[in-house]
Amino acid sequence: GVIAVAGSAYLQTGDVTGLALAASVPVGMLVTNILVINNLRDVETDRVAGKHTLAVLLGASTVRGQYLLFLAIAYLMPLVLWLLAGASPFVLLSWLTLPLAMKLVRIVLAGTSGPPLNRVLKATGQLHLLFGILLALGFLL
Repeated sequence: GVIAVAGSAYLQTGDVTGLALAASVPVGMLVTNILVINNLRDVETDRVAGKHTLAVLLGASTVRGQYLLFLAIAYLMPLVLWLLAGASPFVLLSWLTLPLAMKLVRIVLAGTSGPPLNRVLKATGQLHLLFGILLALGFLL
């Protein structure tokens, strides 16, 4: 998130701007969701093993809400970047990944648990990659 995006901006420009920091938010939200799904998948086995992950401490339903919240923030940020931070409207290209995100939300909110979440884990990684590519492309155009 912040280190990757702001660090890359610094290497390219010699400066860390508010725009770079704001652009790091959706990237950070989506990459964090990879960890969220990983912890959600393992919540029952982690509980039995005595691990104290966020999913164990907060419960599966709260972590499912966290996944949804982080997706919502990730998809709102390109609009904020365009309307308030001076980015090109092409940053909204990242919204082309919304169908995949909505599919994942349906699966996560349906209560899917355990090993079936491996597919969601993989797809969340793919979502992060595709969203990031389209967001970066939007900044280039």
